[in-house]
Amino acid sequence: MPNYTLESSTVETLDGVNLMTRIFKPKQVKDNMVIVLVHQYSIMGGCQALMKGFAEVADVVAVCNWVSQNLSPNKILLVGSFAGAPIAGSAVDQIEQIIGYVSLGYPFGMMASILFGRHHKAILQSPKPKLFVMGTEDGFTSVKQLDNKLKSAAGHNETRLIEGAGHFEMEGPAFDSEMLAGR
Repeated sequence: MPNYTLESSTVETLDGVNLMTRIFKPKQVKDNMVIVLVHQYSIMGGCQALMKGFAEVADVVAVCNWVSQNLSPNKILLVGSFAGAPIAGSAVDQIEQIIGYVSLGYPFGMMASILFGRHHKAILQSPKPKLFVMGTEDGFTSVKQLDNKLKSAAGHNETRLIEGAGHFEMEGPAFDSEMLAGR
């Protein structure tokens, strides 16, 4: 039997879009914190048309506002996964309750910047603490590119490199133990 309950809810955004959410509530709560996960858009991070505007950032803000109003957390940790990392990063400073940010495979590389470059400034200028988790064999961002970007980043920044992991390999179970162990 799982140590959590699963609920679903609908969050309406300012532009009238209904977002479906899944809420995993631990049976024993030790801290009044909620983790909001912004995941990638299905196939290979989605399509360029989805990344042209900032509607996705507004969606993240709407979900975090809904969480603040309905779940009453003192703190929100925003986690962005792959293509969701830049979107989440642009929302970090828009919600007071967000206390930090975790990126799983942020696409800082040259080619990825064509799609996501407009989001880089927001997360790099945020004073909130940030953790960047990335595979050393990431095909979108090299370790050197990540290090160079974070040299100019505000606030407290940490990196966690998963040795031998590629961008998409981190999504599978092969590297789960390393991701959880924080190696």
